[in-house]
Amino acid sequence: MRSRQEVMERVAEANAQFYGAIENGDIDLMRRVWAEEDEAPDLVCINPGWPLLRGRAEIMRAWTLIMANVPYIQYVLTETHIGVSGEVAMVTCEENVLTAEDDSPGFVAGGQVVTTNMFVRTAEGWRLWSHHASPVLLDENEEQDGEGDAV
Repeated sequence: MRSRQEVMERVAEANAQFYGAIENGDIDLMRRVWAEEDEAPDLVCINPGWPLLRGRAEIMRAWTLIMANVPYIQYVLTETHIGVSGEVAMVTCEENVLTAEDDSPGFVAGGQVVTTNMFVRTAEGWRLWSHHASPVLLDENEEQDGEGDAV
């Protein structure tokens, strides 16, 4: 039996692999990160601005498309919290996103996104069951002068 700390570390590692797959455009790793349909029924992925993606095939098609069209992306995760209950784990965090655009040199801050990643324990380890990411909208005062409270 693994200690609670070991379980938390394994879940954190699975979460890091998810973001590593995106940053490196590694669809093979992304396929290993997500659970199979028989391990976690009704896989779901919600990315900002995208329709709800349901099922492994649809989710993998979308990640393939995203990875093929994003030349550079980096995530700086903050406020990461992990909860585990039996065979299910939940990771919540803030994604602070840096991206590069094809037609301009340098990097663009892509904004802040809050995320919930649900994992299920399988024979292969912790695998992603659901990813739900939602953009954080700043109020007008914050956007103009950097002050004020986030909504």
